[in-house]
Amino acid sequence: MINVYDQAHNLARAIKNSEEYRTYIKKREIVYANEKNKKMVEDFRGKVLEIQMDQLSGKKVKQEEMEKLQKLEDVLMLNPAIKEFFAAELRFSQLVQDVNNIIGEVINIEKD
Repeated sequence: MINVYDQAHNLARAIKNSEEYRTYIKKREIVYANEKNKKMVEDFRGKVLEIQMDQLSGKKVKQEEMEKLQKLEDVLMLNPAIKEFFAAELRFSQLVQDVNNIIGEVINIEKD
């Protein structure tokens, strides 16, 4: 009989050993080693989270706030280390999302 928990640990190890994860961690370490870059990324993330929370609570987000956020992202993307970090993070997030989708498709109770 297959132990689901053992398989989950195997999957976790496979993800941790994936190129996507290792690249993400390496690029994150590079960005976070520079205090200025770290602060810029964290400030940007804070602003994104703030807007997302406003949207989730039904608050109307002003167009100018969205434009400011886009301009801030554009500035961050001019920094090669941050740009590479965001790209690596996106690839890793896609991997995790794909794994979630695969599991979700298999255990979709409504189809059974």
